[in-house]
Amino acid sequence: MKKGLVIVESPTKVRTLKRYLGSDYEVMASVGHVKDLPPKRLGVDKERDFRPEYVVIRGKGKILKQLRSAASKVNDIYLAPDPDREGEAIAWHIAEELKKGKNGNKRNFHRVLFNELTRRAILEALKSPTTLNKNRFESQQARRILDRLVGYELSPLLWEKVRQGLSAGRVQSVAVRLVCDREREIQKFVPEEYWSVTAKLKAKEPPPFEAKVLKAHGKKLKIQNEEQAKAVVKGLKNGVFQVEKVKRVERKKNPPPPFITSTLQQAAARQLGFSAKKTMMLAQRLYEGIELGKEGPVGLITYMRTDSVRLSDEAIKQAREFIGSNYGKKYLPARPRMYKKGKLTQDAHEAIRPTSVKRTPESLAPHLEPDLLRLYSLIWKRFVACQMAPALYDQTTVDIKAGDYVLRATGSILKFEGFMKVYGKESGTSEDEDKLLPPLDSGAILELLSLEPKQHFTQPPPRYSEASLIKALEEKGIGRPSTYAAILSTIQDKNYVKLENRRFVPTELGFLVTDLLTSHFPEILDTAFTAEMEQGLDKVEEGSVSWVELLRRFYDTFSSRLSAARENMESVKAKGVATDIRCERCGSNMVIRYGRTGEFLACSSYPKCKNTKNFRRRDDGSIEIVENEERETGFRCRECGAKMLIKKGRYGEFLACSSYPECKFTMPIPTGVKCPKSGCSGELVQKSSRRGKTFYGCTRYPECDYAVWDRPIPIKCPVCDNPFLLERQKGGKGQASVYCPNKKCGFKAPLKDLKLEEEESVRA
Repeated sequence: MKKGLVIVESPTKVRTLKRYLGSDYEVMASVGHVKDLPPKRLGVDKERDFRPEYVVIRGKGKILKQLRSAASKVNDIYLAPDPDREGEAIAWHIAEELKKGKNGNKRNFHRVLFNELTRRAILEALKSPTTLNKNRFESQQARRILDRLVGYELSPLLWEKVRQGLSAGRVQSVAVRLVCDREREIQKFVPEEYWSVTAKLKAKEPPPFEAKVLKAHGKKLKIQNEEQAKAVVKGLKNGVFQVEKVKRVERKKNPPPPFITSTLQQAAARQLGFSAKKTMMLAQRLYEGIELGKEGPVGLITYMRTDSVRLSDEAIKQAREFIGSNYGKKYLPARPRMYKKGKLTQDAHEAIRPTSVKRTPESLAPHLEPDLLRLYSLIWKRFVACQMAPALYDQTTVDIKAGDYVLRATGSILKFEGFMKVYGKESGTSEDEDKLLPPLDSGAILELLSLEPKQHFTQPPPRYSEASLIKALEEKGIGRPSTYAAILSTIQDKNYVKLENRRFVPTELGFLVTDLLTSHFPEILDTAFTAEMEQGLDKVEEGSVSWVELLRRFYDTFSSRLSAARENMESVKAKGVATDIRCERCGSNMVIRYGRTGEFLACSSYPKCKNTKNFRRRDDGSIEIVENEERETGFRCRECGAKMLIKKGRYGEFLACSSYPECKFTMPIPTGVKCPKSGCSGELVQKSSRRGKTFYGCTRYPECDYAVWDRPIPIKCPVCDNPFLLERQKGGKGQASVYCPNKKCGFKAPLKDLKLEEEESVRA
């Protein structure tokens, strides 16, 4: 008889565990949650202490049947989903379902937490299992119910007042507000002019160097315009430049702490161009196990949803031994490095690190896909670097006197690379790093080579990138490590924000929904309130607060706000958002309305006047009308033979006859690619989904349902001669790339580097 049944949530984990446990244990996967709140109704009894109604998730009946069958053959069941609140909820629901057996066997349920999927960690966890943590489950349950209450009661209000398909979330709405608030700061920002004057100087020994004017008449100098800059240049031209003071100090640069979830997502965004969602998907695979040839599946990193910088004693010992033997004793600090935890840190898990420091990125290169290897390398380098000696710089500051002016030159030379030997370029460099200065002593006379006045303008605060938005959410205590990637994906999927040049820009819809919710639900959109709710959920897990009491306090305020909003919130759906732009047809004011694919201007006199316009926001927030761009194509109208033009309507781009209104023929934009489905005579054309997302489908729909998200282009694959390639816009650095749709081929290349002539497009 087997020692027990081990249940994890992922099939990948099953393979990894079987490698270490052999035939001693039965190992099965639940494939995520088995139960949840019902998908089409609230499922929460507000009158009975928010009692949830859990139902078996559609498609999980067969899995539960298999789990019950396996559970009937053993006495001990080890519940081993991820070691977090979500995993606790999965384990709790599985235990509830398996308790229902009727065979009379006594079933002992054990909770097993795998911080890493290695032989030692797995066997130790099974030897000393814990029990199910009711407080942790109730904390996750409270979060799920909170989000359900907000989503299921607030979203219908937005459907009624704005448009169908919108959603509101307790945390996502606050994230959108942060983006909107930053955009309004940028719109209100008025740049201020200022100038700098830089002197290029030469000492007795090379190299020449630059010094900036710092003071005039003993006071810090602010040069506000060109006139003042010219006056400074004039005052310096005939001056004697003499070294007044030389200050040399040794500066230390300590290594950064090991990764936690948020810092991993930030570093992967900055250095690898990965979205938070992609980072977490890759990290999950590294944690669950990767096939390493004869070794089989091996978990390569520790659990990746953590807010703790703590490292185990064994991991620190491994790192120090590796550093000493591979880099030398001078790279090893006298004592192990310990990092302070933040105020809001739960400290439930270790930091993210490799499970074995001996598995270097180079040794794993033959086994890992390029993106997996890049992420693993980032994690491995950060872990090793965090236990290394600091980098040392010789920093020199030189003050130079020239008449009534003082100029300053700075230079910083790397003296000892320390941790930067491993984590060099990734650690960031300062402006003065590696800037060489010649040997200089007080009293030395310098030769003036040139003077350069330069105009500058103050800059507005930057828009949020994925990295900086995650950092802001973390600093404000909004969300938790496991939620950041989902938050960023959701606010884009709902069209509340969009990414432009890898920066978040709020849409008109994002502004509108944020303003409506802020006006009628100030608590939900308040960052401090949201952070307080997160702390409340932490206290539920600690057992110091009742989950029912937490929900009651929230819902009492929320329900009263909801009732008032139903009565008082203005119906944008009916009236639109007023603007001061006049309709050129009837003179009425234009209003902003929201369609399935975005916002547009429409006449407030609709249906009497059906005039519509596309528009965009200028940098200062004002509205600029965008006339429909009518671009010529090589296509001819099927009905009258006139040229077809590309036009843009409220549902996206389309082809329209240039003879309009005499000829009103329109059609989707062809791609010039024949449908690849066997026996189909259709062609792939640009279409729009119900949510306004562009895709490419067959003209023979519904007879043929072939469709792809990426744009087909009529270029033969240079490897397998497939008749077309697909263009993907979302490259790691925002660049377009092409790839072959034939999965057996694997061809991929940047679009700009593809030196092939396009085949002549098939014209309609």
